Amino acid sequence: MSLDWDLLAAHLHSCQSFILCSHIRPDCDALGSELGLAGILTQLGKSVRIVNGHPTPPTLSFLDPAQTIEVIGETASPSDVTGDCFMVLDTSAWAQLGPMGDVLRGFAGKKLCIDHHVGEDDLGTEFFKDTRAEATGHLIAKLAKKLGVPITKPMATALYAAIATDTGWFRFNSTTSDTYRVIAELVDCGAVPSEIYGNLYERDTIGRVRLRGRILSRTADELGGRLVYTYVLREDFAETGALASDTEDAINLTLAIAGTQVAVIFVEQPTGGFKLSFRSRCAVDCSLLARQFDGGGHKAAAGAFLEGSFAEVTERVLPVVRAAMQDG
Repeated sequence: MSLDWDLLAAHLHSCQSFILCSHIRPDCDALGSELGLAGILTQLGKSVRIVNGHPTPPTLSFLDPAQTIEVIGETASPSDVTGDCFMVLDTSAWAQLGPMGDVLRGFAGKKLCIDHHVGEDDLGTEFFKDTRAEATGHLIAKLAKKLGVPITKPMATALYAAIATDTGWFRFNSTTSDTYRVIAELVDCGAVPSEIYGNLYERDTIGRVRLRGRILSRTADELGGRLVYTYVLREDFAETGALASDTEDAINLTLAIAGTQVAVIFVEQPTGGFKLSFRSRCAVDCSLLARQFDGGGHKAAAGAFLEGSFAEVTERVLPVVRAAMQDG
């Protein structure tokens, strides 16, 4: 899907006050895209607020050192979230908006969505999508160039982190020569790869390390090692001292096992139910798997959420995964 840059630019120029929002459990692409776009709009003389449904994970707080990102119900009230334009970034699904979904439904102004995921719900927004892009952060970097807005060092740092993490630090098949070109431009604008990598991967807490140990110790395999899965339960966080955000990217640990083609991790949420994450290194399309559980994402990586106990959720999900692998 090609993105109409001229129409998007016209929308941005026509509005003065903006609300930016991304998905719950925000990752680097969500936060980096928001912060990058906020930087663009601020330089255009616009008023901007970033309001998310979930707080920024402590491990990603370095992206927003001034703590400008607000959280609905905590530092922002739904009645106060007003403006000319509401922009959704890095998701096209109602389920991913969490409590900000109700705010979007009741918003009286213009509604836009910038995203790179394949599937989409009827959010009542005008979509600006490029599903070929490896990260929404790349689209924001392109937007800055389209508008002639310089990318500052904080913006470059946020956008670099967005692209680097969504490409698995440039090892996923979504990485292209265009990825490296935009990354080079971000480095020229002040992004320091060693600092960003250090902030992301070299600040582990003892709780995070202990949780990773549990995740790895529970790893199970089927279909001759082609299918690998593991899980995290609510009590694991208290017992190890880990945070909910410490499960981010944990599924990628299982991909290091030789022969793994599809990996699944089940993460129990504080209020119940399980977050599902799928990864594929074969013909199996993770986005199609996730859609069967009202989720979404990409061919190689996708996610969803299911209510139920661990036994109930695994009994629903694993047969679907097995069937997809047999068909593939």
